[in-house]
Amino acid sequence: MLRDIADVHFPGKRIVLVMDNLNTHRLSTLHETFVPEEAPRIAGRFEIHYTPKHGSSLNMAEVEMNVLRSQCLDRRIPDRETLCREVAAWQRERNGSTKPVDWRFRTEDARIKLKSLCPSVQRS
Repeated sequence: MLRDIADVHFPGKRIVLVMDNLNTHRLSTLHETFVPEEAPRIAGRFEIHYTPKHGSSLNMAEVEMNVLRSQCLDRRIPDRETLCREVAAWQRERNGSTKPVDWRFRTEDARIKLKSLCPSVQRS
C-alpha cells in the first residue's frame, strides 16, 4: 500500500503519514517485504508523525469506523450506489447526534500512569 501511495497516487512528492504507535507501524517493516534497494526508496518518500499513545484523533477515527461497521455495514449491501447512500445517511445521523467519545482514561488514572511526565503539584 505504501509503495502504491508513493509511486502511483503521489509520485515525486513528499508524503506526510500519520500513524499510531502500534509496534508494527514502523517504516523498517518495509525491509521485510521489499528487496534491499526498494525499501529505503519507499521509506524516504514519507515523513512520519506518530500520534500520542492515548487519546489521539486516529483512535477516534478507529472508534467511528467500528461504529460504522456495527451500525451500518454489518449486512450485505448489493451495490456501490446503495453503499454510498447508506453510509451518507448513517453519517448525517451520527454527526447530528454528537455522541462523545468515551475514553475511559480518567484524569485521575492519567495522573497515576503518566506521573513521570507530569510535574507534581504542591498543595498548600
